[in-house]
Amino acid sequence: MFKPFELFVGLRYTRAKRKNHFISFISATSMVGIALGVAALIVVLSVMNGFQKELRATILGVVSHVQVIGMHERFENWQEVVKTTKLQNDVIGAAPFVSGEGLLTFGQRSQGAIIRGVLPNLENDVSDVGTHMVEGSLDTLVPGEFNVVLGIDLARSLGIGVGDRLVMITPQGQVTPAGVMPRLRQFLVSGIFEVRNYEYDAALAIIHMSDAQKLLRLGDSVSGLRLKLKDLFNAPRVASELSRTLPTSFYVSDWTQSHATFFRAIQIEKRAMSIILLLIVAVAAFNIVSTLVMVVTDKRSDIAILRTLGALPTQIMKIFFIQGALIGFIGTVLGLFFGLIVASNIDVIVPAIEGLFGVQFLAKDVYYISDIPSEIQLDDVIWIGLLSLGLTMLATIYPSLRAAKVNPSEALRYE
Repeated sequence: MFKPFELFVGLRYTRAKRKNHFISFISATSMVGIALGVAALIVVLSVMNGFQKELRATILGVVSHVQVIGMHERFENWQEVVKTTKLQNDVIGAAPFVSGEGLLTFGQRSQGAIIRGVLPNLENDVSDVGTHMVEGSLDTLVPGEFNVVLGIDLARSLGIGVGDRLVMITPQGQVTPAGVMPRLRQFLVSGIFEVRNYEYDAALAIIHMSDAQKLLRLGDSVSGLRLKLKDLFNAPRVASELSRTLPTSFYVSDWTQSHATFFRAIQIEKRAMSIILLLIVAVAAFNIVSTLVMVVTDKRSDIAILRTLGALPTQIMKIFFIQGALIGFIGTVLGLFFGLIVASNIDVIVPAIEGLFGVQFLAKDVYYISDIPSEIQLDDVIWIGLLSLGLTMLATIYPSLRAAKVNPSEALRYE
């Protein structure tokens, strides 16, 4: 596209020490602005990707990838349904559960809770609760002993600890001569977990499935199945295939449906931040316009001499296009370099800043994610680099065309 002549003159103009230092200052400012904008885009998007990954891992540590629920939230012969789901190659774990609501009381305190009955030996195949135990373990949930494992915030609100006994009240009442009375059962707290998700830490009580069936009067029925997949992003496809395979009495959902609003909000916020920060790059890129316009004005006599020596208008245009593109290229490369360094070392840089100024950006007693995570995604880096280069190329078009239209006789009239 560019012959050696255009490259030589364009690079010569870029390297040469100009008499007009103001033009050099604007060129350097444009370059630094592009670098800062690109670096800021990479760091911010990497941090948002990190937060999204952490939140997804936290939520899906408790919520199943795919969930199969029976009509009226109960069905029998769950073993047969498990066999059907295991026919899907993506399914690596399946566990039944019983779900209900109840009221937990301890002393003078009471708290509503979601009661989940599980089989401890299968629950570890679909959930990370067992790996987030603060005290005790899921193995303490033995059928018939009526033990319970609580979320850490639920335990704090009740003022209860491991070894204490609480009363669980469920709305599935029993008829007595005095009327319908709620069912009450005393449970021993055998464990406390913390999955760093307030929705579950503050409201989830886990008991053995057989105890839950007795408490909720379900007999041998279960509420549904929870499935874990090799790749969580295949959940919509697997759910769709299972809904066609299983009888119509089953309802199949996946995590993208149950938490669609939450993750869509994160994605929208990420796009909004990208557009806002891209404006920084755009402003710096279009500073190149003023830089090149002043260069063209400063070099009018040089352009006229080149034209009289036989240079074509297209060659003049390419000379200044190269000069502007080089400024944008250097700024983009510097921005990518520093942005990747900061994004990949954010776990070191942020604690250093916190220690230096005595502040804490994400306090542990306020935020469930107290560290600032970062995940660099190659596609983000590529589109940031291409957009930055595209904007700088666009900014060079007008000054280059203006240089090509310089009339040699007019430029040299007063020389």
